[in-house]
Amino acid sequence: MYFLETKDVVKQYANHRALDKVSIQVPEGKIFGLLGPNGAGKTTLIRIINQITAPDSGEVIFKGRHYLPDDIYNIGYLPEERGLYKKMKVGEQAIYLARLKGLSTDEAKKRIKVWFKKLEIESWWNKKLEELSKGMQQKVQFVTTVIHDPELLIFDEPFSGFDPVNTEMLKNEILELKAKGKTIIFSTHNMASVEEICDDIALINKSKVVLFGNVSEVRSQYKTNIFDVRIAAPELSVNPEIYTLKEEVQNHNGSKLFKVEKVNERITNSELLSALLKSNEIISFEEEIPSMNEIFIKTVNSEQ
Repeated sequence: MYFLETKDVVKQYANHRALDKVSIQVPEGKIFGLLGPNGAGKTTLIRIINQITAPDSGEVIFKGRHYLPDDIYNIGYLPEERGLYKKMKVGEQAIYLARLKGLSTDEAKKRIKVWFKKLEIESWWNKKLEELSKGMQQKVQFVTTVIHDPELLIFDEPFSGFDPVNTEMLKNEILELKAKGKTIIFSTHNMASVEEICDDIALINKSKVVLFGNVSEVRSQYKTNIFDVRIAAPELSVNPEIYTLKEEVQNHNGSKLFKVEKVNERITNSELLSALLKSNEIISFEEEIPSMNEIFIKTVNSEQ
């Protein structure tokens, strides 16, 4: 059983089909990357999961049963478009939003102070939101997203406006939430973040799911059978029955880097390395596996 599923979800706006039979499965306690170019349908799907809008057909399954209106209280949503009140003070606003999510004032204050301390924003309590930078406002909104301790968290571009130090801090908080058993949907254009923290992904393009699966398995599906081989000698000996020389890349500190390609996929990496070692002194040997960014671009472009 998955924590959250969408089954054949369709959403039509006038002449535009935003979602075309979109099905995803989000495992419990994992970070699920929801990817896609602008206009692909990600935001529409997130709005449906948040019950902001309803699908024209298809369904959302939550914890093995049909989605209910009260399930929304078990979700924390950090939207890409920030929704804080600029004239309100930080502390007052955090308490107000926590109260909307069912917390008492006393419990809200207690939890908010813990989170403010963790994120190093205790001194902001009496500042107005408009006095804060975009990154500072993002920290406040992150706290209001997690404050009611929901089981499902949806983060849409959560690192927007952050410098590298604060990005790392927030990334660690998201991983800590996962370690506590939270299920997380993580929507972003930052493919490096996807590789670092996501367990599974779905790539939506032109309203349809075009790629789905475990991050490591997806990357392995796109591997090219090309290897970077660094040797001490100026020339690489080739075994045409096992591998071919694809490219000479560079000299570095007396060694030379070559790209070699297995002649077919049935040859194991161990067999390739053994063949190379028979006539070459290997300094390093590494398989080229495409990044999620490369896979994203290749998949989207192939759908054009």
